[in-house]
Amino acid sequence: MEKAIDIVTKATEEDKNKNYEEALKLYEHGVEYFLHAMKYEAQSDKAKESIRAKCMQYLDRAEKLKKYVYGKKKNPVADGGGGTLGGKNNKKGKSIDSDSDDEKADPENKKFNDQISGAIVMEKPNVNWDDVAGLYQAKESLKEAVILPVKFPHLFTGKRKPWRGILLFGPPGTGKSYLAKAVATEADNSTFFSVSSADLVSKWLGESEKLVKTLFQQAREHKPSIIFIDEVDALCSSRGEGESESSRRIKTEFLVQMQGVGNDNDGVLVLGATNIPWVLDSAIRRRFEKRIYIPLPEAPARMAMFKLHLGATPHNIQEHEFKQLGERSDGYSGADISIVVRDALMQPVRKVQTATHFRRVRGPSRSDPNVIVDDLLTPCSPGAPGAFEMSWMDVPGEKLLEPIVSLSDMLMSLATSKPTVNEEDLKRLQTFTEDFGQEG
Repeated sequence: MEKAIDIVTKATEEDKNKNYEEALKLYEHGVEYFLHAMKYEAQSDKAKESIRAKCMQYLDRAEKLKKYVYGKKKNPVADGGGGTLGGKNNKKGKSIDSDSDDEKADPENKKFNDQISGAIVMEKPNVNWDDVAGLYQAKESLKEAVILPVKFPHLFTGKRKPWRGILLFGPPGTGKSYLAKAVATEADNSTFFSVSSADLVSKWLGESEKLVKTLFQQAREHKPSIIFIDEVDALCSSRGEGESESSRRIKTEFLVQMQGVGNDNDGVLVLGATNIPWVLDSAIRRRFEKRIYIPLPEAPARMAMFKLHLGATPHNIQEHEFKQLGERSDGYSGADISIVVRDALMQPVRKVQTATHFRRVRGPSRSDPNVIVDDLLTPCSPGAPGAFEMSWMDVPGEKLLEPIVSLSDMLMSLATSKPTVNEEDLKRLQTFTEDFGQEG
């Protein structure tokens, strides 16, 4: 923090001395240190907000200087003051901020650009294609649209063009957003925008459609790019007589940006996800060229999900028992199976909590797993050989050997956790698929 303050103090001095180029470098350098301090030194929200406000102040000044230094301004800049530019006049008596109509529009454009820049996924979610169980057709379609055009651009010449709009629809918890995470991870050379209605809807009249326009402009500038819109039905439901003017204007802007006159969307893929595709406007539905149904997982996929969610947790479940779990979980979505496994992983903890008797067993030491000790304690039934009465409160922390997850734990959790998808929703989704979609 002290370093950041020193740098911006020097920047302000250089600014006052009209060494604008040096001041610009120091302002940018100082903001970097402030951001670092905000991340690692600031403890309270109030301190972070204060630093953030200072950064905005210095960045605004840096933007003014940048335009002047690179010859974008016709008039000379006024004397610097660490970002406090409002109302200052230059030597000709004109305010810095009143050079032209274009200059007036710049802060607004910058605000929209900054807002949309926050939707760019910088850190990869670390979800690979292999982490998605089943859904082979959906994965192939996404590879066609995202991976192949970047890796083999010569394949997509002439009339052969990659898909520009893909809609993933299906019951909740079947992996639509998870597939989008896999796309974000696997599409190394593409810019991934993850947006929702909160990013694009504003209370101010006219701002929402400008945000939509800015989103697509940034996607074209950073192409190849992917725009992922989660719960797309919140933005693009059917147009009707009772809807508000602002809602209609957002939908109109989406239609124009996705496939309108004068908009070149080569290298831009719009990926949408929804649980209720039948509420989408017909014009939006047409612009999603591929509409892929993400159904409830089949038995082999459910079996793979049980294995994926167990991960490296110690268990004694055999291959044929995994198959049994896959068959018994009919009607469960991927999210439901995740909850079942999480509940099953807690069963050993519950056994420790409710145990009235423990016995000594042989196992690896907590401090050094390579050393085998004979005095570990594990819960057991009162009639087990070597059992003695004690509570988990009396067990030393480093001496507890918890039971490993078993098939009975899984079956117990399966009996208490019910599926979240009902038959009526599945029928409506199946009808929509027969009319407009394809199986994933």
